[in-house]
Amino acid sequence: MLLLLAAAAVAVPPAAPVLHKFSEVALSSAGDRIAAVENELRADSAAPEGHGAVVVRDRRGAVVARFDPCPACGYGGAAWSASGALAFVATDPAAHAATLMVAEGGAVQTVATVRGVAQTPRWSPDGTAIALLAVEGATKSTGAVEAGAPQVGEIGETTDEQRIAVVPATGGALRFVSPADTYVYEYDWRPDGQGFVATAAKGNGDNNWWVAKLVAIERADGATRTIAAPPVQINMPRVSPDGTTVAFIGGLMSDFGSVGGDLFTVPLTGGMPRNLTAGAKTTIRSVVWAGADPVVTRLAGANAQIARVRASDGATTLLWSGAVTPTAGDGEVAINRDATQFAAAVEDFEHPVELAAGTLQGATLKLTPVTRVNTAIVPPARATSVTWTNDGFDLQGWLLAPRKGGAGKQVPAGGAGKQAPAGGAGKQAMVVIPHGGPSAAVTPEFPWNDTVRLLLDHGYYVFQPNPRGSYGQGEAFTAANVKDFGGGDLRDIMAGIDAVERVAPVDDARLGMFGHSYGGYMTMWAVTHTTRFKGAVAGAGIANWISYYGQNGIDQWMPPFFGASAYDDPAPYVRASPLTTIKAAKTPTFIYVGERDLECPPAQSVEFWHALKEFGVETSLVIYAGEGHHLRRADSVHDRETRTVGWFDAHLR
Repeated sequence: MLLLLAAAAVAVPPAAPVLHKFSEVALSSAGDRIAAVENELRADSAAPEGHGAVVVRDRRGAVVARFDPCPACGYGGAAWSASGALAFVATDPAAHAATLMVAEGGAVQTVATVRGVAQTPRWSPDGTAIALLAVEGATKSTGAVEAGAPQVGEIGETTDEQRIAVVPATGGALRFVSPADTYVYEYDWRPDGQGFVATAAKGNGDNNWWVAKLVAIERADGATRTIAAPPVQINMPRVSPDGTTVAFIGGLMSDFGSVGGDLFTVPLTGGMPRNLTAGAKTTIRSVVWAGADPVVTRLAGANAQIARVRASDGATTLLWSGAVTPTAGDGEVAINRDATQFAAAVEDFEHPVELAAGTLQGATLKLTPVTRVNTAIVPPARATSVTWTNDGFDLQGWLLAPRKGGAGKQVPAGGAGKQAPAGGAGKQAMVVIPHGGPSAAVTPEFPWNDTVRLLLDHGYYVFQPNPRGSYGQGEAFTAANVKDFGGGDLRDIMAGIDAVERVAPVDDARLGMFGHSYGGYMTMWAVTHTTRFKGAVAGAGIANWISYYGQNGIDQWMPPFFGASAYDDPAPYVRASPLTTIKAAKTPTFIYVGERDLECPPAQSVEFWHALKEFGVETSLVIYAGEGHHLRRADSVHDRETRTVGWFDAHLR
């Protein structure tokens, strides 16, 4: 019996490795304290994220404070006051409530509670008050990617409005400042503390970000005036320290949260915005105005960069560059008040996330790790930045080679014709993953408990291209797919696959495609235009742009990309619809979507599934109950990932 028990004990599988995550990074005014929401996530967990705590560390990475006042809550929006107090929001989804809290001297105080949702706390310049964005009585989480409210009763009669609210820093009544009929997306205090600048629009907040204006809002009475209404999407308004000028990011953007464009400035009093980075072959991703001039993060091909842009003439000084993905709570990097200290959570494909920080010395910034909590985690892939040309464009993407199976060392695409050794494994299957957007980009993120990780663990190569329409090469490149969805960008992807096959042991007879959102559309489009893919997975895709125009909850994003509404000029919508060429489809395709997806409604997936079935193409459709554009529940995520990898195992092996 003892021997049997010992054998049974040996058979117990080892515990799954755990990733320590950092998010919502904020840097104190003095630059000596870094706050972040920290949690741990097992590699085999299907949960999008676990419960975390607000942790404060010094510049050496040592924990100096930890706050977890609400075990049922998620935390976000960490913000430091000039005196060193830390504000954050605790959200209790079960209670449909959000609480603004302040931590100081080791104690946590409740400042205000919202029956609904709240985010983005910001201290007033004098530290006596805290502003935040709040939706009282919210019917859904903020953002179009979240599950929509049930569409019953008279449609469009009421909408959630996110407003700026202010409360004394010591606690008290929450006072809503911005107008009740206006949705505020982002905001910044004016240095005099008497008001705000914001991006805002009247009406449905999910839909109108694309037509939002830059406005000034008075703290005393909520009086609102327009500063600028540029013909581009705008994001991240930031007021200069002297209070005279507003900086913002403007460009062709397809989804709120996927930010990219040029850097503009405009007088606070109003006027014509001035583009400081016109023609630059980079994409501005975030901006902080600390010190004399704005500091931006930008994407330049494969590299994330930090740069200072001179407000007077746009002259740019590069401070730091790296093939990594930096993130912080307010943009991509946290900066202290005088712009001498920087911090971010930093990761790439082969290195898990760690906190990093650096001090600006002259015009040189070096970000170095201040934590080393994830160094024992073995990366599941070797990553290579692949470059190629097509139709006159210089293109870039990321190739991930699975470490399992001895795939061999990869070489850059510049070594075309050099075959990487297969390590005895022979040529292997590859899954191509076009990103969503289309205004977005694949940047180096460590594969953990997601579909990419599962594909790598199953021995697949993974190729993530950045075709025309992506960020990273300037506004002209981002706009290169306007009125040409599925045209040049698919040609770019196919040429990228050719480039990969010249340098890696990939079997062209065993290619798959998997995409979500615009990537789901590209997957639907690809299988109706080529039989090169032997299996496909289309998540939250778009099959018919004409019907989509009337079904989705964010139709305002479409005219800039198609040139006009679907009712004024239907031709480009029809031309880009996968259903137009559905009879060419032969590829077995698994389709999934959330039941309450506002961005890509399930009717689009049903249309595509129905058409494939009619023409005898192997297909399967799953609609996840209660889910939105992003699947949030652990059971939904686990089912989607299991089905996705299972589909490729069945058709690419």
